[in-house]
Amino acid sequence: MGNTLNLPAVTDARGRPLDIIELQGLTVDCIIGIYHRERVAPQPLRLDVALFLDTREAALGGRLGRTVHYGRLEGELRFLMEACRFELLESAAEALCRYVLAPPTEDSHRASVRAATVRITKPEALSARAIPSLQVHRAAEEMHYAGEDTPFGHVDVIHEGHGYGIYRLRIKPGGTLPAHAHQKLEESELVLGPGLLLQGQPVARGQSFHWPQGAAHQYDNPSPTEQSVLRVDRPRLASSHEVEAREPASLQSRSYYPPE
Repeated sequence: MGNTLNLPAVTDARGRPLDIIELQGLTVDCIIGIYHRERVAPQPLRLDVALFLDTREAALGGRLGRTVHYGRLEGELRFLMEACRFELLESAAEALCRYVLAPPTEDSHRASVRAATVRITKPEALSARAIPSLQVHRAAEEMHYAGEDTPFGHVDVIHEGHGYGIYRLRIKPGGTLPAHAHQKLEESELVLGPGLLLQGQPVARGQSFHWPQGAAHQYDNPSPTEQSVLRVDRPRLASSHEVEAREPASLQSRSYYPPE
Protein backbone atom coordinates (compact mmCIF):
# COMPACT_ATOMS: atom_id res chain seq x y z
CA MET A 1 0.00 0.00 0.00
CA GLY A 2 1.33 3.43 -0.91
CA ASN A 3 1.68 6.16 1.67
CA THR A 4 0.19 8.92 -0.47
CA LEU A 5 -3.36 10.00 0.27
CA ASN A 6 -5.82 10.07 -2.61
CA LEU A 7 -6.88 13.70 -2.26
CA PRO A 8 -9.88 15.35 -3.93
CA ALA A 9 -9.64 18.78 -5.51
CA VAL A 10 -11.00 21.36 -3.06
CA THR A 11 -11.44 25.01 -3.99
CA ASP A 12 -12.46 28.21 -2.23
CA ALA A 13 -15.51 30.33 -3.07
CA ARG A 14 -13.67 31.84 -6.04
CA GLY A 15 -12.74 28.48 -7.46
CA ARG A 16 -9.07 28.68 -6.44
CA PRO A 17 -7.44 25.47 -5.16
CA LEU A 18 -6.96 25.42 -1.40
CA ASP A 19 -3.57 24.74 0.16
CA ILE A 20 -2.95 21.40 1.87
CA ILE A 21 -1.10 20.66 5.10
CA GLU A 22 -0.40 16.95 5.58
CA LEU A 23 0.65 14.83 8.54
CA GLN A 24 1.94 11.53 7.19
CA GLY A 25 2.76 8.37 9.07
CA LEU A 26 1.64 9.34 12.58
CA THR A 27 1.84 6.08 14.52
CA VAL A 28 -0.06 5.69 17.76
CA ASP A 29 -0.59 2.65 19.99
CA CYS A 30 -4.17 2.57 21.18
CA ILE A 31 -7.18 0.45 22.03
CA ILE A 32 -9.27 -0.02 18.89
CA GLY A 33 -11.43 -2.88 17.67
CA ILE A 34 -14.46 -4.95 18.59
CA TYR A 35 -12.85 -8.24 19.62
CA HIS A 36 -11.88 -8.99 23.21
CA ARG A 37 -8.15 -9.13 22.45
CA GLU A 38 -8.40 -5.67 20.91
CA ARG A 39 -10.17 -4.21 23.96
CA VAL A 40 -7.43 -5.24 26.40
CA ALA A 41 -4.17 -4.63 24.51
CA PRO A 42 -3.12 -1.56 22.49
CA GLN A 43 -2.14 -2.03 18.86
CA PRO A 44 -0.43 0.34 16.42
CA LEU A 45 -2.39 2.50 14.02
CA ARG A 46 -1.07 4.76 11.29
CA LEU A 47 -2.76 8.09 10.67
CA ASP A 48 -2.41 10.16 7.52
CA VAL A 49 -4.21 13.50 7.63
CA ALA A 50 -4.62 16.27 5.05
CA LEU A 51 -6.06 19.68 5.94
CA PHE A 52 -7.39 22.01 3.23
CA LEU A 53 -7.05 25.72 4.04
CA ASP A 54 -5.76 29.06 2.78
CA THR A 55 -2.23 29.75 4.04
CA ARG A 56 -1.55 33.00 2.17
CA GLU A 57 -2.02 35.22 5.21
CA ALA A 58 0.50 33.12 7.11
CA ALA A 59 2.95 33.34 4.20
CA LEU A 60 2.68 37.13 3.97
CA GLY A 61 2.68 37.89 7.68
CA GLY A 62 4.85 35.09 9.02
CA ARG A 63 2.28 34.39 11.73
CA LEU A 64 1.73 30.87 13.01
CA GLY A 65 -1.79 31.79 14.12
CA ARG A 66 -2.77 32.16 10.45
CA THR A 67 -1.99 28.54 9.66
CA VAL A 68 -2.09 25.23 11.58
CA HIS A 69 0.50 24.34 14.21
CA TYR A 70 1.16 20.79 13.06
CA GLY A 71 3.17 19.96 16.19
CA ARG A 72 0.17 20.67 18.40
CA LEU A 73 -2.18 19.00 15.94
CA GLU A 74 -0.13 15.80 16.11
CA GLY A 75 -0.47 15.78 19.90
CA GLU A 76 -4.20 16.45 19.81
CA LEU A 77 -4.85 13.63 17.35
CA ARG A 78 -2.70 11.26 19.38
CA PHE A 79 -4.55 12.25 22.56
CA LEU A 80 -7.94 11.54 20.97
CA MET A 81 -6.87 8.16 19.60
CA GLU A 82 -5.51 7.06 22.97
CA ALA A 83 -8.32 8.46 25.11
CA CYS A 84 -11.42 7.43 23.13
CA ARG A 85 -10.74 3.69 22.71
CA PHE A 86 -12.74 3.46 19.50
CA GLU A 87 -14.31 0.22 18.34
CA LEU A 88 -14.37 0.97 14.60
CA LEU A 89 -12.03 2.72 12.19
CA GLU A 90 -15.13 4.49 10.90
CA SER A 91 -15.80 5.99 14.34
CA ALA A 92 -12.20 7.13 14.75
CA ALA A 93 -12.02 8.74 11.31
CA GLU A 94 -15.30 10.60 11.81
CA ALA A 95 -14.26 11.88 15.23
CA LEU A 96 -10.89 13.13 13.99
CA CYS A 97 -12.50 14.91 11.05
CA ARG A 98 -15.05 16.58 13.29
CA TYR A 99 -12.30 17.75 15.63
CA VAL A 100 -10.00 19.29 13.01
CA LEU A 101 -12.96 20.97 11.26
CA ALA A 102 -14.37 22.56 14.45
CA PRO A 103 -14.03 26.36 14.52
CA PRO A 104 -10.83 27.50 16.29
CA THR A 105 -11.02 28.93 19.79
CA GLU A 106 -9.71 32.29 21.00
CA ASP A 107 -6.82 30.82 23.00
CA SER A 108 -5.65 28.46 20.26
CA HIS A 109 -5.15 30.67 17.22
CA ARG A 110 -5.10 28.91 13.87
CA ALA A 111 -6.59 29.21 10.43
CA SER A 112 -10.00 27.74 9.71
CA VAL A 113 -9.78 24.34 8.04
CA ARG A 114 -12.23 24.06 5.14
CA ALA A 115 -11.99 20.29 4.57
CA ALA A 116 -10.06 17.28 5.78
CA THR A 117 -9.04 13.86 4.52
CA VAL A 118 -8.16 11.20 7.10
CA ARG A 119 -6.81 7.72 6.47
CA ILE A 120 -6.39 5.20 9.29
CA THR A 121 -4.40 2.03 8.69
CA LYS A 122 -4.50 -0.99 10.99
CA PRO A 123 -1.34 -2.92 10.08
CA GLU A 124 -1.60 -5.81 12.57
CA ALA A 125 -5.34 -6.53 12.29
CA LEU A 126 -4.94 -9.47 9.88
CA SER A 127 -1.52 -10.68 11.03
CA ALA A 128 0.09 -8.97 8.00
CA ARG A 129 -1.81 -11.18 5.51
CA ALA A 130 -3.39 -7.94 4.32
CA ILE A 131 -3.40 -4.40 5.67
CA PRO A 132 -6.85 -2.82 6.12
CA SER A 133 -7.35 0.93 6.05
CA LEU A 134 -10.13 3.48 5.79
CA GLN A 135 -9.98 6.88 4.12
CA VAL A 136 -12.70 9.53 4.52
CA HIS A 137 -13.11 13.10 3.35
CA ARG A 138 -15.28 15.69 5.09
CA ALA A 139 -16.00 19.39 4.53
CA ALA A 140 -16.47 21.99 7.25
CA GLU A 141 -19.79 23.08 5.75
CA GLU A 142 -21.16 19.59 6.49
CA MET A 143 -20.44 19.87 10.19
CA HIS A 144 -22.88 21.08 12.82
CA TYR A 145 -21.85 21.26 16.47
CA ALA A 146 -24.20 21.28 19.42
CA GLY A 147 -23.27 23.34 22.44
CA GLU A 148 -24.42 24.52 25.83
CA ASP A 149 -23.86 27.74 27.76
CA THR A 150 -22.77 27.10 31.34
CA PRO A 151 -21.94 29.26 34.38
CA PHE A 152 -18.21 28.80 33.61
CA GLY A 153 -18.50 29.50 29.87
CA HIS A 154 -19.50 27.11 27.10
CA VAL A 155 -19.28 23.42 26.15
CA ASP A 156 -18.88 22.42 22.50
CA VAL A 157 -20.01 18.89 21.66
CA ILE A 158 -17.40 17.81 19.13
CA HIS A 159 -18.56 14.21 18.71
CA GLU A 160 -20.43 11.53 20.63
CA GLY A 161 -20.15 7.86 19.77
CA HIS A 162 -20.70 4.46 21.28
CA GLY A 163 -19.01 4.47 24.68
CA TYR A 164 -17.36 7.90 24.50
CA GLY A 165 -17.95 11.61 24.07
CA ILE A 166 -15.58 14.36 22.90
CA TYR A 167 -16.17 17.86 24.28
CA ARG A 168 -14.39 21.20 24.28
CA LEU A 169 -14.77 23.20 27.49
CA ARG A 170 -14.40 26.96 26.95
CA ILE A 171 -13.83 28.69 30.28
CA LYS A 172 -14.57 32.41 30.16
CA PRO A 173 -12.19 35.08 31.54
CA GLY A 174 -12.50 35.02 35.31
CA GLY A 175 -14.57 31.85 35.10
CA THR A 176 -14.34 28.78 37.31
CA LEU A 177 -15.27 25.19 36.58
CA PRO A 178 -15.98 24.21 40.22
CA ALA A 179 -14.49 21.16 41.87
CA HIS A 180 -16.53 18.21 40.67
CA ALA A 181 -16.26 14.46 40.19
CA HIS A 182 -18.03 11.85 38.10
CA GLN A 183 -19.22 8.64 39.70
CA LYS A 184 -20.16 6.78 36.51
CA LEU A 185 -17.52 7.82 34.01
CA GLU A 186 -13.82 8.52 33.65
CA GLU A 187 -12.33 11.53 31.93
CA SER A 188 -9.19 12.38 30.00
CA GLU A 189 -8.45 16.08 29.44
CA LEU A 190 -5.95 17.96 27.29
CA VAL A 191 -5.33 21.61 28.15
CA LEU A 192 -5.37 23.68 24.95
CA GLY A 193 -4.94 27.18 26.35
CA PRO A 194 -1.91 28.73 28.10
CA GLY A 195 -3.62 30.53 30.99
CA LEU A 196 -5.47 28.03 33.18
CA LEU A 197 -5.11 27.02 36.79
CA LEU A 198 -5.87 23.41 37.74
CA GLN A 199 -6.35 22.72 41.43
CA GLY A 200 -4.96 26.25 41.91
CA GLN A 201 -1.71 25.51 40.03
CA PRO A 202 -0.70 26.88 36.60
CA VAL A 203 -0.80 24.26 33.86
CA ALA A 204 0.88 24.49 30.47
CA ARG A 205 -0.96 23.97 27.21
CA GLY A 206 -0.52 20.44 25.93
CA GLN A 207 -0.67 18.87 29.39
CA SER A 208 -3.10 15.98 29.75
CA PHE A 209 -4.74 14.57 32.85
CA HIS A 210 -6.71 11.40 33.50
CA TRP A 211 -9.50 11.45 36.07
CA PRO A 212 -10.81 8.06 37.26
CA GLN A 213 -14.33 7.76 38.57
CA GLY A 214 -14.73 9.90 41.68
CA ALA A 215 -11.59 12.02 41.13
CA ALA A 216 -12.33 15.69 41.82
CA HIS A 217 -10.83 18.52 39.74
CA GLN A 218 -11.32 22.26 39.30
CA TYR A 219 -10.23 24.78 36.67
CA ASP A 220 -9.91 28.55 37.08
CA ASN A 221 -9.25 31.07 34.34
CA PRO A 222 -7.59 34.21 35.74
CA SER A 223 -6.55 35.35 32.24
CA PRO A 224 -8.33 37.98 30.11
CA THR A 225 -8.89 35.42 27.34
CA GLU A 226 -11.22 32.44 27.05
CA GLN A 227 -9.29 29.23 27.76
CA SER A 228 -10.21 25.77 26.46
CA VAL A 229 -9.82 22.14 27.45
CA LEU A 230 -10.38 19.13 25.19
CA ARG A 231 -12.17 16.41 27.15
CA VAL A 232 -12.98 12.77 26.44
CA ASP A 233 -15.59 11.08 28.63
CA ARG A 234 -16.09 7.31 28.77
CA PRO A 235 -19.01 6.75 28.55
CA ARG A 236 -20.40 9.96 27.09
CA LEU A 237 -21.29 12.79 29.43
CA ALA A 238 -24.61 12.89 31.27
CA SER A 239 -25.40 15.62 33.79
CA SER A 240 -26.61 13.04 36.31
CA HIS A 241 -23.06 11.65 36.44
CA GLU A 242 -21.60 14.81 37.93
CA VAL A 243 -21.50 15.53 41.65
CA GLU A 244 -19.98 18.35 43.64
CA ALA A 245 -16.70 17.45 45.32
CA ARG A 246 -14.43 19.10 47.85
CA GLU A 247 -11.24 17.05 47.96
CA PRO A 248 -9.17 17.64 44.81
CA ALA A 249 -7.35 14.76 43.15
CA SER A 250 -3.55 14.79 42.89
CA LEU A 251 -2.07 15.99 39.58
CA GLN A 252 -0.29 13.53 37.32
CA SER A 253 0.17 14.81 33.80
CA ARG A 254 1.62 13.93 30.42
CA SER A 255 2.61 16.38 27.70
CA TYR A 256 1.26 15.92 24.17
CA TYR A 257 2.83 19.07 22.67
CA PRO A 258 6.43 19.41 21.45
CA PRO A 259 8.77 21.66 23.48
CA GLU A 260 8.71 25.30 22.46
